[in-house]
Amino acid sequence: METIKHIGPYYKEINDFLQSIPSDYRTSNPHFYCLRLKENEIAINTYKAPFRKDFYFIGLITNAGKTKIIYDNTKVTKLNSFLVFQSPGLLYSFLRDNSASGYLIYFKKECFSFFKPDFEKEFPFFDILHTNFFKLSQAKYGAFAPHFQDVFSVYENSNDKQHTISTIKLLALLYQLKEFTTSFNQWEQGFTTPQQIILQKFVQLVNNYYIEKRTIEEYAKLLFVTPNHLSQSVKTASDKTALSFINDRIMNEAKSLIQFTDFDIAQIAYQLNFSDPANFGKFFKKHTDQTPLEFRKQSTKK
Repeated sequence: METIKHIGPYYKEINDFLQSIPSDYRTSNPHFYCLRLKENEIAINTYKAPFRKDFYFIGLITNAGKTKIIYDNTKVTKLNSFLVFQSPGLLYSFLRDNSASGYLIYFKKECFSFFKPDFEKEFPFFDILHTNFFKLSQAKYGAFAPHFQDVFSVYENSNDKQHTISTIKLLALLYQLKEFTTSFNQWEQGFTTPQQIILQKFVQLVNNYYIEKRTIEEYAKLLFVTPNHLSQSVKTASDKTALSFINDRIMNEAKSLIQFTDFDIAQIAYQLNFSDPANFGKFFKKHTDQTPLEFRKQSTKK
């Protein structure tokens, strides 16, 4: 199997990630942390540039405000309420609005000392290639919230450093969420073609490896198909070229870094794995008709 060189921060420990957000929160249990996200939580109202972490993540969010998530190569806004699942090792970035509220749960397999499932097989919403994201109605959010609150309440009030009861409740919650996501996925899968399946896998890989991999040949190799077959399948399923998906994903992240951070253009260029700022500037102008600095100045006027 090909070894992937990861670029950008990789947080092995939950507390290292919490410190990077930045947040005043810390966990005494290195394998498990449960947080109730409150409205006007200024400490974690931030844009987080692309990163990876070595633990699982579940989020149930409502009143999302200006929160942005990039999902399958698309920047999703006007979220209101949503449910998100992420496996270890996936590349991810976010902009969180301080109007958002809900629950964030971070955990490692080690917290389930009493039960050691193969998480990706037992709970298919934990996909090793893809951040799974579900928009929710307010009614559905209301149905899920008490179960998350139950996990949080027991976690918060526990004197057990292993949070044994809380992890049991988390396991029960995972099975409840499995019922919901399984029925959702069965409905979705009834409308797929072979080309759409390749497109979906391709987009998932682009979302995860766009910083390291920039060519059709690299993604075709990961998918065990020829570059020509990949290009034709993507074009048939989406009416877009495969290269446009890669470029769009890079551009989405570039715009977020320019708009929501104080990084200078050179820092952004190297963070996105360009050889130098000049090449990044040419790439950006080709796709926007603006230089990165022009885009930043325009964004500050809005």
